[in-house]
Amino acid sequence: MIRGIRGATTVTSNDAEEIVAATEELLRHMIQANGIKASDVVSVLISVTDDLTAAFPAQALRRIEGWTYVPVMCTREIPVPGSLPGCIRIMMTAQTAKAQDEVIHIYLRNAVQLRPDLSLTKKTDL
Repeated sequence: MIRGIRGATTVTSNDAEEIVAATEELLRHMIQANGIKASDVVSVLISVTDDLTAAFPAQALRRIEGWTYVPVMCTREIPVPGSLPGCIRIMMTAQTAKAQDEVIHIYLRNAVQLRPDLSLTKKTDL
């Protein structure tokens, strides 16, 4: 089955290294929590809020060994008034034997408020 695995995190400033490092942290949590291998992944879509322009967060995927050939694309979030600033969101599409309700979505830092029901703090097994 092909499933979507979601995740989000935030950064405190529009700094290239902070953006890429936070994205890498989020990706690694998503990969580990769901037992994903690069060969299982169809594609990864990463979006950022309008205030993040210092780096392409997709660079983070290239820091992970074995993930060189995974298709990845960056885009911008819709600038909805009052939305969470400094936010990086990921939608990873992957093949998995997990049922939809078994997929572990990861929300870190201030992004926990987007989906507190799915946040990392709710997942005691990580």
